[in-house]
Amino acid sequence: MTTKPPKARTAQPHHTGVYKADSIKDVAEMLNINISDAIATALASDVEYRVHQVVEEAAKFMRHGRRTTMTTSDIEQALRVLNIEPLYGHTPHNPPTFRRAAPVYGHLSNNAASSGSANAGAVYFVEDEEIDFDRVLREEKIVMPKGVSWTAHWLAVEGVQPLIPENPPPVPREIDLHPPETAKPNGVVAAPSAPPLAMINGTGIANDIKKPQQQQQSQHLVKQVLSRELQLYYTRLTSSLLPPSSDFAKRTAALASLRSDAGLQALLPYLIRWVGEGVVGALKEGVQTENDGKVLEILMEVIGAILDNNTLFVEPYLHQLLPPLLSTLLHSSLPRSHSTQLRTISSQTLSGLLTKHSTTYPSLSPRIMKTLLLALISPGKSKGTREGAIRGLIGVGKEAVRQGLVESGGAKVVGIEVQQEMGNVVEDEALKKAVMDALHVLRPPSDSEMSDSLNLSDEADLQVATRLHDVLGEYFALYVGRDAAWAKAIIGGNINDGLDLVGQEN
Repeated sequence: MTTKPPKARTAQPHHTGVYKADSIKDVAEMLNINISDAIATALASDVEYRVHQVVEEAAKFMRHGRRTTMTTSDIEQALRVLNIEPLYGHTPHNPPTFRRAAPVYGHLSNNAASSGSANAGAVYFVEDEEIDFDRVLREEKIVMPKGVSWTAHWLAVEGVQPLIPENPPPVPREIDLHPPETAKPNGVVAAPSAPPLAMINGTGIANDIKKPQQQQQSQHLVKQVLSRELQLYYTRLTSSLLPPSSDFAKRTAALASLRSDAGLQALLPYLIRWVGEGVVGALKEGVQTENDGKVLEILMEVIGAILDNNTLFVEPYLHQLLPPLLSTLLHSSLPRSHSTQLRTISSQTLSGLLTKHSTTYPSLSPRIMKTLLLALISPGKSKGTREGAIRGLIGVGKEAVRQGLVESGGAKVVGIEVQQEMGNVVEDEALKKAVMDALHVLRPPSDSEMSDSLNLSDEADLQVATRLHDVLGEYFALYVGRDAAWAKAIIGGNINDGLDLVGQEN
């Protein structure tokens, strides 16, 4: 049994294709563009393909939405998927209202006449809304809101929150570090003070009870309130650092916290004042004990840790940090077992302070060097003060050592006092060692133990020895003259300039 192929359908006249081409030509005429029939037919075919593609994508959204009616939202989503700009104004929330214009019979266009069409199809259009100007003028005008803008304000300045409308108002808190009577009606609270030095030394608190009014008057008032966390941190920190008999591990952890923790800016004035009071308390007696020496060492380490913390803004408090440093450095009578170490730590801390802040304050180094020079060469100063001045010059730098010991005759003054042998032998040795360390800063001596000394029979070496005796004095010239290269480097190498400088000084 054979099957016959299906009968082919007869071709029908493509009236719809003609109408599509006519629509394309109408749109082109609206844009003042003249196109041929072939181009209009090709464009109509492409438009038909694009419309089918959009309808197929919209049908997918319709099926996924479990609906049987296609909506304008499906068309909009399809356009977005095909990366086509959506049709604005045609949304399901504001559906357009179309009107139908009846077909016109008997009026044929040229294209329609050529194709044998008898009439034109119905036209659908969106009716424009009629606007009543009287109603629009009577309605209240809508005020457009301002655009988005940005403004800047300070959340905190050096740990203090400014009282501006943008910041929340401060929450009042109770201060545990002070008795209630220190609080003022205007919200100004006295700064927390350190534990009494008498308690640190273990001698009781009788000295602090005698003059409570004087202590309250000496307290600086600060317009801020410390949080509970910072109050607890301050208490734990000071109790871990002092007294010196406290746990070494806790003291190390406290110094590490000061050296690296951020967020301590609000506590910085309290810590600096605590250090200042501790140094004054340890140095106020005539003779310091071993416990006082340990206290001073810890306080110098605290200053060093504060300066090492890069998150703290220390510049406004430099005038409060320098007095404890210079007092420890230049005090006449420190405990013997801690004197050299204390002055060395103070010198290193002073060196770090000047390295970090001398560029911001150019006059800082000259002023400190002037103070150290006066302590070194002024008559009537103790050997401990002169040793501290030399250690301080080492901390300031090489040029300060040269100006203090060589050009200003500081080494000659020290050599005369050491030669007199009227003081303590330990102090003389410490002072002599400080001078030698300072001369090593100018130029290290030769490494070889068999270094050549100055030959007085040679005219050049004789001039060097003479110059060395003039600037360093007989005592230290004898030590330095054992190394000819060292001696020439200390006096500057140019003997003629050195002799001219001596003549100007005389």
